Amino acid sequence: MTSSQEPKKQELPPTAWAMLGLLSFPGERTGYELKKWADSSLRFFYWSPAISQIYAELRRLEELGYASSARSGPEEARAKRRYAITDTGREALAGWAADTAEAGPPVLKHGLLLRIWLGHLAEPERLRAMVAEHIERTRGELASVREAMEHAADVPEWAFPALALRWSERQHLAELELAQALLTDLEELDAAAPAAGPTAGPAGRQADGDAPTPG
Repeated sequence: MTSSQEPKKQELPPTAWAMLGLLSFPGERTGYELKKWADSSLRFFYWSPAISQIYAELRRLEELGYASSARSGPEEARAKRRYAITDTGREALAGWAADTAEAGPPVLKHGLLLRIWLGHLAEPERLRAMVAEHIERTRGELASVREAMEHAADVPEWAFPALALRWSERQHLAELELAQALLTDLEELDAAAPAAGPTAGPAGRQADGDAPTPG
């Protein structure tokens, strides 16, 4: 890798590296095929890209010389542009993947928990229904993860993606356990609370001006 390429490498967001990672497996793929690959692997633990994001990242990678593309010939009824990783791109990706300092901590943005945090403004029945709906969605996602695991099981080149999917299976199982426990917590809180207005704190107690945690 040349010194002129190094600053550009540092400017790439993780989503660009993820897209280059999809290209690092054998074969050439269209943007649509990359979208399908991302939806059956990356979305379970990192990112679910829109097709516009995919093409934006592909353009960026081509400009850096990390990816190349070619249009299909007249043998296909509809012309398609297929993308592949370049040697320079593979070298850069290997360097990024080996640099643990760039990994960063996991980031959790749990939409359901944000609503639970605001539960003093909601009806208890609606909160429990939201958790129940989340449990059903999570079960559906778990089924999708397991389907992807079956698809990757017998492909030697997908051994490491299969490990990531196995982690995702465990994460979804843990999410189901946490959601079930949350549902129990809500039921117990509702049972312990006397009739109170929507702005009351836990168990009907009116909260004062202090934060619920020290600080």
